[in-house]
Amino acid sequence: MELDSLRSFLAFVETGSFTRAATQMHRTQSAISMQMKKLQQDVGHTLFIKEGRQLKLTAQGIILAGYARQIIHLQEHAMTNLAKTAPLVLLHLGCPDDYSESILPILVKLLHQHIDRLELNITCASSPELQYLLDQGLLDLAVVTRTPQTEEGYLLCQDRGVWVGTQDTPLLSQPTLPIAVFKRDCRYHQAAIEGLLKQKRAFKVMANSASASALRGLIRQGLAIGAMANLSRNGLPIIEDPHLPFLPNVEIVVVKSNAKACAISDERLYFITECFRAEFNLA
Repeated sequence: MELDSLRSFLAFVETGSFTRAATQMHRTQSAISMQMKKLQQDVGHTLFIKEGRQLKLTAQGIILAGYARQIIHLQEHAMTNLAKTAPLVLLHLGCPDDYSESILPILVKLLHQHIDRLELNITCASSPELQYLLDQGLLDLAVVTRTPQTEEGYLLCQDRGVWVGTQDTPLLSQPTLPIAVFKRDCRYHQAAIEGLLKQKRAFKVMANSASASALRGLIRQGLAIGAMANLSRNGLPIIEDPHLPFLPNVEIVVVKSNAKACAISDERLYFITECFRAEFNLA
């Protein structure tokens, strides 16, 4: 059964005439007659009976009229509610893998709290890769690290670099120090390698990876020590050894793309970062 035919059928029920139904529906009488013929074929019952010069509804026609009103009402109700429903807000968010367990959950929770009907897509990559994706307009927001005292982005928190390993690791006494580090574009990779070279200390890079969980797995198995952010170590013990190179402090910020229209305003993003700092400092 077509909705348009049901509407014409109800127009006949209300007016008692195909002629007046045609006027109400802005159709010709023959068009209404054809619709009613098709409707009777669809339901498999005679809907009209002629009494004298007038058409009346059969028992099946009376039953259909009740259902038709409900069907039309539901259709109109659905269309009204759909028109009132706000569209989804799509955000593409980037975050380094090493902050996916510490920074990301709090930020995602706050984004959903302050943006209605949010649909969030998350990309994990290094800060330089995320910066590139931002510049290309492929991300709306990205969590990245910045050097302290710079103005890029909206501050989430501060962090420091640490050396990590297993408890009582014997690796420090080995002639060649095995290390596991992030990829070359990571600040801690650069600081660790350059520091060890300046100390003229023999070392071997067991692995470099963009995955914090992969590095932590190698370190927990005692294969290497690692250089990473304190927030990335996920319970790994910090190695307090003054002979290891110093690792820099960083600030973690969320940066908004300038290459595309973003569904979140600067004012709202600033407010969300303020909420983040308040919650993060209480954690």
